[in-house]
Amino acid sequence: MRRVIAMGETIMDILFQHNQPIAAVPGGSCFNSIISLGRTHTPSLFLGYTGSDHVGRQTIDFLHDNGVATDYFVMRQGEKSAISLAYLDQNGDADYMFYKVAPSMDGDAPMPTFTAGDVFLFGSFYASCDGTRQYVRRVLQQTKNAHSIVYYDLNFRKSHQHELEHLRPALIENFRHSDIVRGSADDFDVMYGLRDARTIYTQHIAHYCPLFICTSGAGSITVCTPHHTLQFDVPPVPTVSTVGAGDNFNAGFIYALIRQGITQQDLPTLDKAAWTGLVQSGCAFAAQVCQSQHNSISKEFGEMVAGEKGM
Repeated sequence: MRRVIAMGETIMDILFQHNQPIAAVPGGSCFNSIISLGRTHTPSLFLGYTGSDHVGRQTIDFLHDNGVATDYFVMRQGEKSAISLAYLDQNGDADYMFYKVAPSMDGDAPMPTFTAGDVFLFGSFYASCDGTRQYVRRVLQQTKNAHSIVYYDLNFRKSHQHELEHLRPALIENFRHSDIVRGSADDFDVMYGLRDARTIYTQHIAHYCPLFICTSGAGSITVCTPHHTLQFDVPPVPTVSTVGAGDNFNAGFIYALIRQGITQQDLPTLDKAAWTGLVQSGCAFAAQVCQSQHNSISKEFGEMVAGEKGM
């Protein structure tokens, strides 16, 4: 049975509209993705931690309720769980305020045994900061030994732009260990002052990782490989909130990887039809989330796609 193993931070997202709170949902980039995958009945496991407080208990209950295993998820005594305030504008785009400390993880913390059938998802500041670096390196080495698919969501926020030079070696190391790198045009605008996907790929990705996906919100999605560049339109949807849109593109894409039986050794030879199916699945998950105030796909949508033969 193939699994998705995700690693990242957890945070309680409190959403505001017209300066009034409208929802409070456990979140975090890779957390949102793994919740959606759990709702499709994909065997799922989350690596991370939270505080041993009310928010932390709500978070771990949320993982369990959505079918995500927590064998390697830690509740830390005496630590406050992270919180974010997300203020939605008229287009559903969020302006965030974070209340948290920098991520940290014991480098010797236990981790699962990876297999060739597994897909490992990681990303954001959690994947490159000093406090988690030793643990991230150990996990990446395990995925390399097992020939698991490694999917890296860069998710580099402007709030960390001043740390870019310090983080660059870790970012490049993450690129090197990944089979697929996904980033948004906004990420690369912050990092390199570039938004053109092929230029970004040629100058900053291709030397380290052969497969690159560049998203641009409601704009087009570009896939770059050593052999071709593919561009896909994003279907328009009535948007309530864009919180979790990219995270759920990742979830839908990974769901299709597993559903189509694609392994690490298959990735270099994927044709346009295969890439189209993967991207369409990612877009379907993202679109479903954009039409709600939630960070992940609904349970009803998860049941629907789990019962289908394909997206």
